[in-house]
Amino acid sequence: MQTEKVIDYIVNWLKNYAVNAKMDGFVIGISGGIDSAVTSALCAKTGLELLCVEMPIHQAPSQVSRALNHITWLKENFPSVKKIEVNLTPVFDSLIATLPKVENEEARFMSLANTRARLRMTTLYYFAALNKYLVAGTGNKVEDFGVGFYTKYGDGGVDLSPIADLMKSEVYQIAKHLGINKEIIEAAPTDGLWGDDRTDEDQLGASYDELEWAMKMKEKGKNSSDFNDRQKVVFDIYSRLNRANQHKMIAIPVCEIPKELK
Repeated sequence: MQTEKVIDYIVNWLKNYAVNAKMDGFVIGISGGIDSAVTSALCAKTGLELLCVEMPIHQAPSQVSRALNHITWLKENFPSVKKIEVNLTPVFDSLIATLPKVENEEARFMSLANTRARLRMTTLYYFAALNKYLVAGTGNKVEDFGVGFYTKYGDGGVDLSPIADLMKSEVYQIAKHLGINKEIIEAAPTDGLWGDDRTDEDQLGASYDELEWAMKMKEKGKNSSDFNDRQKVVFDIYSRLNRANQHKMIAIPVCEIPKELK
């Protein structure tokens, strides 16, 4: 990958989109992870306004410190960057207390994890509307279009997706070129939705490098029977997640009424 040229292309794309939309800049949630770090740096390089929002919900201290350190680095290097911290923990706890109890505790746990992401999306759009900003998405290609590893109308609820055509490995290449903090580059990827130390790999059952490989094999028309041992396991994981999460990757189904019925 021609890293520097790709960076310039994305930065120009972001700036042109915002200018043509007559918007003043971008707002982005900073999680302390590699994707939001890279996306925010690319937005900052446009020279337009960038509001970085840190939104902890029972967050691990290490994630919060990485996020704040990254925002500090951005502000030191880009004068158009602003920061705001919004503690959503009381909001989340209040919502839990208000919602009715259910018997299926596992389903409830998953639903509440996704609720965290949707509270953050709502917060970002609050600031976007106040300031004429675009909500910048942080999803990469293997997450958004491979395994669908994001929350529908949560971190998937955005105005534009600057890194969604980049594999996770390519995001890391850009991060190193941009000088993103080493602590972020070296941290194990996590969605931070569970209030514990589980990583993305723990949830997915495969590393991003493995999933990228499986995505490429799928695009080449390969099948599970073409592999053995670990490769077969990874390919099956990718295929299962890709099938299960198609509803996130395709347009919302619209019931089109036949003309003769109107």
